[in-house]
Amino acid sequence: MFTPHTDRERTEMLAAVGVKTLEELFEAVPAQFRFPLLNLPPALSEMEAIAQMQELSQANESVRDLVCFLGAGAYNHYVPAAVDHLLRRGEFFTAYTPYQPEISQGTLQAVFEFQSLVVNLTGMDVSNASHYDGATATAEAAVLAYHHFRGKRNRIILSPGVHPHFRQVLRTYMNGYENIQIVGDERSTSPFSTPDEIKSLIDINTSLVVVGYPDFFGNLYDYSDLAATCHEFGALLCIAVNPLALALFKSPGDFGADMVVGEGQPLGIPLSLGGPYLGLFAVKKELVRKIAGRLVGETMDASGQRGYVLTLTAREQHIRRDKATSNICTNQGLLALCATIYTSLLGKSGLRKVAELCYHKAHYAAEEIGTLPGFKLVNTRPFFNEFVIQTPLPVSEINSHLLDHGILGGFDLSIEYPDLPNHMLIAVTEMNSREEIDALRDALQEVNHG
Repeated sequence: MFTPHTDRERTEMLAAVGVKTLEELFEAVPAQFRFPLLNLPPALSEMEAIAQMQELSQANESVRDLVCFLGAGAYNHYVPAAVDHLLRRGEFFTAYTPYQPEISQGTLQAVFEFQSLVVNLTGMDVSNASHYDGATATAEAAVLAYHHFRGKRNRIILSPGVHPHFRQVLRTYMNGYENIQIVGDERSTSPFSTPDEIKSLIDINTSLVVVGYPDFFGNLYDYSDLAATCHEFGALLCIAVNPLALALFKSPGDFGADMVVGEGQPLGIPLSLGGPYLGLFAVKKELVRKIAGRLVGETMDASGQRGYVLTLTAREQHIRRDKATSNICTNQGLLALCATIYTSLLGKSGLRKVAELCYHKAHYAAEEIGTLPGFKLVNTRPFFNEFVIQTPLPVSEINSHLLDHGILGGFDLSIEYPDLPNHMLIAVTEMNSREEIDALRDALQEVNHG
């Protein structure tokens, strides 16, 4: 039996806090909760415990076991072996936030390279270190907009095509702010709202408009006119992106976006239930002093050598708590490094090639499935790596049928959009071969034949 402290040490610690016994220490806890009897199974040896956990893990099926066409915000991309190898180096894997940042030049350089990568992809001026995920990045955009207008504008417009989780987290964030009105994604609104429909909602009380690029359904829009309308009314435009799509299509900065947020998981971060993932956050330079987290800049030391510093740190660890923008952006530096390694390995042309594969394979799959009896392609405009198929049966039934064929089917849109029963969101990436897409088509064809 492991005994962390001697009786003498316990007595000394109890005396230091002014009590004589361990029971006296816990008197504030109701008696029925102090030392509950736990109905636990007999203890296992390490060997037995490992064997049991392995048995449980084998009951799971992953994208290594199934052909995956499920996306909806997290995608099955190929991650080069070098990414994980480099990421697991001790100096990266075990590092936390550098509280004396200037002596951690390697960490600061990695963050600087990540920021540069995000700026280049998004067409914006400045990027911060990173957020926890795309949802928290989107919510922080709403917080920034609120403070930018000093709370005098209370209207936030959300496109229903923004990822549902992003919208939910944004609402949670803004729940504590007075008189905030969030509109645009009500049940009465079409899930497939266009930029023109979003434009009609903007008024002089609008602080922020949030749209997806591509949106949750894979659709691609030109947001130039929407940006112009936002700026006509003095509002800010935030575009939530899939960063991989930016290697192929016009950047949000070219549209005139004020902020760009997004989920960085497609950039070399493996699928993981619950994360950790990576939030992207970039802005025009006019908003730089209101962004959350940290900003690494490049400089020269006294010897004239290149060095890196924390240029801006609006966090409660660095300034007065009541003046801080947010306490977000902490050890997500590891995931930021992961994205940086991935994009460095692929390079500009490699990243574009992956995006092209996703685009063309998705369009091939949509054409094949859309011609099946009882199935209809819903997307009527260009899309990236996801598309919506209207199905003849509930998606849950179809996915059960697909699972029997070793295929992980698409996302059941009725879960988040009750007005879209029998609608499946199918994701296709570079990992899906033509043979796998054909197998999906053939398995779906069987649905109407019982």
